[in-house]
Amino acid sequence: MPKSRIRKKADYTPPPSKQATAIKLNSRGWVAPVMLAMFLIGLAWIVIFYVTDGSLPVDSLGNWNIVVGFGFIAAGFGVSTQWK
Repeated sequence: MPKSRIRKKADYTPPPSKQATAIKLNSRGWVAPVMLAMFLIGLAWIVIFYVTDGSLPVDSLGNWNIVVGFGFIAAGFGVSTQWK
């Protein structure tokens, strides 16, 4: 009976050295703070408008201050769509 060939083991090659971790440009870490900031700015805008009886934050806008406050809140919801 013929003798089978002995397989030669592959030489060990060490894994490549790790390089510095690159910052992911598509990181979504900014979304939650910006979203919460927009919500709070909008809420504060509306509350300040009501508490100061319309003289603050911008007197010349009048009742449009409410629209600006809700605009900030809507922008917060818009930013929240980027959250993964």
